[in-house]
Amino acid sequence: MRRILEAISNVFKIPDLRKKVFFTIGMLILYRLGGHIPLPGINMTALSQAFGASGMGGLFGLYDMFVGGAFKRATIFATGIMPYITASIIIQLLGAVIPYFQKLQKEGEEGRRKITQYTRYGTLFIAAAQSLGMSAYIQSLSSSSQLPVVNPALAGWQFTLIAVISLTTGASLIMWMGELMTEKGIGNGMSILILVGILSRLPMIFYQEGILLVEGGRSIATEFIVVIGVLVFIAAAILLSQGSRQIPVQYARKVVGRKVYGGSATHLPLRINAAGVIPIIFASSVMFIPTVIIGFLPEGGAKNALNMAFTGGSFLYNIFYGIIIVFFAYFYTAVIFNPVDVADNMKKYGGFIPGRRPGKQTSEYIDKVLTRITLPGAIGLALIAILPVWFLRGTTGGTGIAYALGGTTLLIVVGVVIDTLQQVESHLLMRHYEGFMKKGRIRGRR
Repeated sequence: MRRILEAISNVFKIPDLRKKVFFTIGMLILYRLGGHIPLPGINMTALSQAFGASGMGGLFGLYDMFVGGAFKRATIFATGIMPYITASIIIQLLGAVIPYFQKLQKEGEEGRRKITQYTRYGTLFIAAAQSLGMSAYIQSLSSSSQLPVVNPALAGWQFTLIAVISLTTGASLIMWMGELMTEKGIGNGMSILILVGILSRLPMIFYQEGILLVEGGRSIATEFIVVIGVLVFIAAAILLSQGSRQIPVQYARKVVGRKVYGGSATHLPLRINAAGVIPIIFASSVMFIPTVIIGFLPEGGAKNALNMAFTGGSFLYNIFYGIIIVFFAYFYTAVIFNPVDVADNMKKYGGFIPGRRPGKQTSEYIDKVLTRITLPGAIGLALIAILPVWFLRGTTGGTGIAYALGGTTLLIVVGVVIDTLQQVESHLLMRHYEGFMKKGRIRGRR
């Protein structure tokens, strides 16, 4: 603890690092302020009543957690950073199937600028489409509230137009702030915005748990079990984020004149969870589709049975959810990691894996190892996505704390915190200060 406190104090002794930290904090304050500015024409009292009557579970509850409660408050930042994340994922997927985007990915800085521009356009398009759905959903909440959620003078196409303009503008501002934080702040701006949205819900969750404990609604033993369980899941999330297989790589020695180059030995790290939290996000979206389809079925026993089967947390739901996570873990790993490119780059710089010929044999070996280690990583990802929510619901009976401390949030928080600390530690060590750890260094996910 003393070493960590010394490292934190050293952060503010480095002018450049101090400036980055304060800039990041300033942008986060603006982000949180924007998350409390409601859309024009919204009756906040009626909105609270409507959400209290309809509830906020399933995908809507998970989405509201990512945006720090801005969706439930119907603010101009209700879309959050998710349109940008969605656009980035789509561009990455297009890079695997469309030659034009594959060419851009290999064009260096100029290609990256074009990809960034397309991502921005995609973000605005997705935000506009998402805003249409949000405006329709907000207007539909009036049926479950005693008061009109939207001012009757603005109800209809007027409110839809205002909401789409406001929400799309808010999404562009969030995208701008995230890019500025990445460029001038510390850490990845987009990831930190998601992290802050998640952490902003924790004080209220802890307050509610404290009230239940004081009033006798929750026992000390239950709270102790919850704390121990959360710590175990956090440790598992850290192991999953940091776990990797090290493949030895040898570089051939080259003699140029009187100088000798190369001849070094290193390793190629292959992550057991190279896809990160993306498979969980994809799987959550896919699992929302049956709920939408069931909603269009006629009332009856079949509809009720399907509703019970695909209710979040049910046995059948968790089985399908886990299978889809494993599938997307393999799919997304194949998209972002190309063994052929890795083998070609190693061959280009004189590197080889001992016992494997450079080129095709090396790429086949890397693909074989990656396929094997992705399986336990994908299963571990599915277990961390399912078990914390199941454990917290079974222990506390509440969905709020299950979402706030569930597997998805734990993986995001752990990954972003590790990456940010790794950047801070790199600045400290570069300026001859001690890092956060006594032995070794913090390794980021990349």
